[in-house]
Amino acid sequence: MQNMSVETLVRRLAYLGLVPFVLLAALVWMVADNLHPFVAIALVSYAGVIAAFLGGIHWGIALRPDTLNAPHGRWHLGWGVVPSLVAWVAVVMPAYAGLPLLGLLLMACCVVDFKTWPRAGLAAWLPMRLHITIVAVLCCVLGAAGT
Repeated sequence: MQNMSVETLVRRLAYLGLVPFVLLAALVWMVADNLHPFVAIALVSYAGVIAAFLGGIHWGIALRPDTLNAPHGRWHLGWGVVPSLVAWVAVVMPAYAGLPLLGLLLMACCVVDFKTWPRAGLAAWLPMRLHITIVAVLCCVLGAAGT
């Protein structure tokens, strides 16, 4: 990992983060009925954690010295807590309802990122961001359909 570029490391870790989504969405369809609740809770929980992480990125943007006192910095701080709050609601819902809500939340986070990341100098990451979102949302939908 020491010789790997930071960009390569970011990409590998980001795509590696899809493994639990794909694995758990598949398991929802493969495990015995008595195991569905455990797999569904694991998928809902992971999606909620990822949504909170996506909000945290906005706090990171807001706290940069060039953004901290700018009006859009305050917007990043405000938006940054929204994914955590919505994910919290989704996590306490039954999986068949929480997973679609998390899928919508992940899409909303992506839309917000497409509107705000370019100003923060993060536009180069948006294609990867979109690919990851598509897979994560599909996993949430497939997981909900299997519960």
